[in-house]
Amino acid sequence: MQNKMSLSFISISQNEAFARNVIASFMLSLNPTLSEISDVKTAVSEAVTNAIVHGYKSEMGIVELSAVIDGQSIHIEIKDGGVGIENVDLAKEPFFTTGIEGERSGMGFTVMRTFMDSVDVISKVNEGTTVIMSKKISNGADKE
Repeated sequence: MQNKMSLSFISISQNEAFARNVIASFMLSLNPTLSEISDVKTAVSEAVTNAIVHGYKSEMGIVELSAVIDGQSIHIEIKDGGVGIENVDLAKEPFFTTGIEGERSGMGFTVMRTFMDSVDVISKVNEGTTVIMSKKISNGADKE
């Protein structure tokens, strides 16, 4: 069975928690383990935070979250219309950040790749960034 959802929200930090909770609720039909829920919520949190902090910087914008459940997999897209990423490969490197030194760890994409089966990043300068992630859910096998 395939199920889809999408929502848009303004780029304020309070909406990061909202996005985490929405994705957790949406994936419940897959009967995920607590660990799988936590993994997906963490990855979504990182992607949404990147959109808010780096995509829009101090500007207000819209973050779009969409997800598709296809069989036992969840596919997630987080999109912003912000400044974009000049060098995606460099941005994916651990500890690289465009934020203020000491304020950001530069581990967002590393965290996403750790918790998801796949992570792709599409970005154009001055047009925005889309993060596409997928994870196969165990359907309760080896429940915690």
